[in-house]
Amino acid sequence: MTSKWAWWLSQIVRRIWFRATLFSILAVLTALLAIFISPWIPARLPGQIGADAVDKILGIIATSMLTVTTFSLNTMVSAYTAASSNVTPRATRLVMEDSTTQNVLATFLGSFLFSLVGIIMLTTGAYGEQGRLVLFVVTIGVVILIVVTLLRWIDHLSRLGRVTETTERVERAAIAAVNTVKASPCLGGHPLTAPDRWTVAPNAPVFSDTIGYVQHVDAAALSRIADRHEIEIAVFALAGTLVSPDEPLAYTSGPVDEDCQNAITSAFTIGDTRSFDQDPRFGASVLTEIASRALSPAVNDPGTAIDVISRAMRILAAWNAPMEKEADEVLHPRLHVMSIALDDLFDDLFTPIARDGAGLVEVALRLQKAFCALARFDGPGFYDNACRHAAEALARAEMDLTIDADKQRLRKAAADVGR
Repeated sequence: MTSKWAWWLSQIVRRIWFRATLFSILAVLTALLAIFISPWIPARLPGQIGADAVDKILGIIATSMLTVTTFSLNTMVSAYTAASSNVTPRATRLVMEDSTTQNVLATFLGSFLFSLVGIIMLTTGAYGEQGRLVLFVVTIGVVILIVVTLLRWIDHLSRLGRVTETTERVERAAIAAVNTVKASPCLGGHPLTAPDRWTVAPNAPVFSDTIGYVQHVDAAALSRIADRHEIEIAVFALAGTLVSPDEPLAYTSGPVDEDCQNAITSAFTIGDTRSFDQDPRFGASVLTEIASRALSPAVNDPGTAIDVISRAMRILAAWNAPMEKEADEVLHPRLHVMSIALDDLFDDLFTPIARDGAGLVEVALRLQKAFCALARFDGPGFYDNACRHAAEALARAEMDLTIDADKQRLRKAAADVGR
């Protein structure tokens, strides 16, 4: 599992301003590079190539890139608005972290700054004839980069902010979180099999001083604290848990001083919203939000709900799939961590769809077929959970469906789950 600082850095890298700033700095340095390389350029070469044309090219780039950047920003904001209104606001963050969009905007902004700095340096005469040649060659490379980026941007615009594209992003984020949890079960510690024994003396609770969701748990930092104070720590608040000042984050195997408690608390990153990284249940919940919105009377799009059911099956298939390499051994022997229950993942993925789609026979039938497939998974708990949800979905559908033929088809499909 990543440390708190590595996780924090990964969040910074995903921000749109990070790449834009990086590309802008690189563009300015590239424009200034011609000054340092010019002494090694033969004096007759600029005249042979015709480097004087760089002035007009830079002017065209400066004018066009400012316009294109403004247009791209407007398009991006429209895509974010569409994702919030047509899909779910919780998925907007994934759309904002789209690497293609960030690279496009960073390229356009960097090209604008490159041309602007180049024009300024040409006006002051800082380049000289040899420097103009270097700038000309680099400018041709920038033009090629802009053309390639524009072609990618045109293709990407056809999908940006669309329901299917956003749903696919949520699915990928949930599967990535599932793989992260499987690669290091219980954050590298022991499973917390008996939580009740930690709630009695001499064990001591550790509380948070804020209200919010746990976004990340630094297991390595907790392990170092436990080793330093020769205690054991039981982690009760996994990523995605809503905590408050009266809800323990963890318990220690004995009384600890205030400095130790503050150190334990600092290993938990708490924010206003949930994060996808260590929390597969959040990805599952966002996915079913998309289905619930699609099943609302205002939208009436059962096809999206059926698509979400298949994506939910792929998330559970990732949970059940064997890892390419064995999961890490117990890296932190002094840690005891609660694990994510398969029951909760089933509830997050299927209960809202079964509730909101109970009156649509096509959605109810697809749910039963999904449960029938999941019941055949060989992982522990899949058969029981599939049968439980099949029975619950059937009960909900029978209350909402009005035609006996639909009910009979549904009962037959539900009976297949238990076979």
